[in-house]
Amino acid sequence: MEEVRWWSGVDARADAWRWRPSGPGRVRRRCAAAVRGGGLFVTASVVKVDLVAALLLHRGGEGGLTAGERESAESAIVRSDNSAASELYRRVGGAPGLDAAYRALGLVETTAGRDGYWGLTTTGVGDRVRLLRQVFAADGALPGRRWLAGLMGRVVPEQTWGVSAAGATALKNGWLPRSATGLWVVGSFGALADGTLVAVLSDGWREMAQGVAAVESAARWAAGAVGAAGTTRAAGTVGRGGRAGGGS
Repeated sequence: MEEVRWWSGVDARADAWRWRPSGPGRVRRRCAAAVRGGGLFVTASVVKVDLVAALLLHRGGEGGLTAGERESAESAIVRSDNSAASELYRRVGGAPGLDAAYRALGLVETTAGRDGYWGLTTTGVGDRVRLLRQVFAADGALPGRRWLAGLMGRVVPEQTWGVSAAGATALKNGWLPRSATGLWVVGSFGALADGTLVAVLSDGWREMAQGVAAVESAARWAAGAVGAAGTTRAAGTVGRGGRAGGGS
């Protein structure tokens, strides 16, 4: 495994999962790679995928969306427009509606931000990968999932950092300086062309660029661990200033 170093006081976690065809049917092959750190993180704009997914659940797919809702969803994902995200938050019923969508999608560690603060939704990488599976895996149950996946494949070039470093071609990133600390939250999750799904969440960065560099390093490591493990579950840890290791 490559060496990955974290700045003091920084928490980060990554997870990856791969879906591959096998014979006439589909066999799910799951491998996880994790870095040591706190279990829950603030989503920042990563939650915009959640908002669109919740709206699709409410409307029964993209065919049930109004023209305005389609435009808001596209703006929120492709350009990370905050006003569009606020409109989606309102349309899905705020925090209660978003939490209901999480339960319907099988997400177990995500809680919607309250009082309009959708970017303060908290989540873990396990739930990020669960959501990606609903969107990208062949057995995903989200209505309109292919449309949402298409939006994630059209993110504007200046926002395609993060898990793209591991080869992701469809993704959504989040970045936010916390008002209480001035430190940055940086996250990224998405899908690679080979079916690997990767999610990285982090916080505590003095500069956004530091967070981006670490997220990209963790994404490469996580995707590499999945590729190396084949059908075997593998896990590795990274401590602050530590070295990645693995097992099965």
